[in-house]
Amino acid sequence: MKTCETCTHRVEIGRHYKEQPVWIRGIGMVLVYLPIITLPFVFLSAYLTYYHLRMMGAKNIKTLSDFLPNRSSHRYTLKDQITMDASFKGSTSQYKLFWILNCTWYCPVSVALFEWHAYMVKIVENWWCPFGHDKKDGYMEGAIDQSFWHVYPHDKAKLNPEDRDNPIWNEGFSSENKPNS
Repeated sequence: MKTCETCTHRVEIGRHYKEQPVWIRGIGMVLVYLPIITLPFVFLSAYLTYYHLRMMGAKNIKTLSDFLPNRSSHRYTLKDQITMDASFKGSTSQYKLFWILNCTWYCPVSVALFEWHAYMVKIVENWWCPFGHDKKDGYMEGAIDQSFWHVYPHDKAKLNPEDRDNPIWNEGFSSENKPNS
């Protein structure tokens, strides 16, 4: 389950945007692009996680491309990209290339990369630590056939029944058979 699917509230941003001083919004614009310098490290971390899972024997792991939107699904191309009226002479919002680079490359790739990485971290957590906590239901997106603790019967027997029989990391146990707490 993705985080956005569990949201019970809506973030308020549009109704407060114009109240922000222009200089604050300008700094905010810089801050949205500074994470670009971290993307190589996030890619590295994601691929290290991917190969860790593969080396543990994992199969059927989604890849980054599974999280990227199909290029043909984007509404605009450089030819018909809409732009905004410039609020000042040097505003990048008046250029088609700015919106194409942001809306078809930077944002979707960033979201896909972080979703893919979060998906794999949930798999890692389910594999190594099949121990319940109040946020564990949110790890269902990273469901696995069995955890490390389920591989060896003598270790599986040590688990609390709710951990031993949890369908997130135990393929053979359905939520219908889950014991009452």
